Amino acid sequence: MRDSKAWRRILSIPAALGLVALTVAACGGARPESSSGDPTVAGTVHVCSSCHGPDGRSISPTFPRLAAQQKDYLVAQLQAFRDKTRADPHAQTYMWGMAAQLSDQNIDAIATYYASQAPVAGKPSASPETAGGEKIFTQGIPSESVPGCMSCHGEKAEGNGPIPRLAGQHQAYLARQLEAFASMARANEIMHENSKDLTAEQISEVTAYLATL
Repeated sequence: MRDSKAWRRILSIPAALGLVALTVAACGGARPESSSGDPTVAGTVHVCSSCHGPDGRSISPTFPRLAAQQKDYLVAQLQAFRDKTRADPHAQTYMWGMAAQLSDQNIDAIATYYASQAPVAGKPSASPETAGGEKIFTQGIPSESVPGCMSCHGEKAEGNGPIPRLAGQHQAYLARQLEAFASMARANEIMHENSKDLTAEQISEVTAYLATL
């Protein structure tokens, strides 16, 4: 009976949280120092690295690269995960549980750490797809009243404050976010208006270009 209760407690842990904990235990290694010097934050960053990679340089397109991301954007997203106001499927699966216990101080320190890391360099490409994506990024799609992404995200897609850095991000991750904005699975009125009429080809083009920056 006691064993049965123990198993129920174990199975009640969110699957994503359990998987990350096991991965951290298996990987070991040195923990990065947070900018605040807080060992609790350093430990949290170490857990984050299981999915987002060392220093936020993810190699899996499932998880976004956090290195050099805008601090204000990171703060806003971590607060939204914690407060369950960002409700797209990946947020619920991976981040609601992970952010549930973060304090505002923890969030600020984590965001500061990742914002201070060197960005991942994009992979140059001269393909027709990336050329088409560059045109969408800089000029938009006037026939669909879609503005150029550059007008908000910056000439090099570096972002600004609450507007995220897109440069050097995984193409597949960016495509999934545009699809989530279009369907309102990820709620954002501005991005919904800018993405709802994009074709699959156009999404592939602009995200391919962003991956080169």
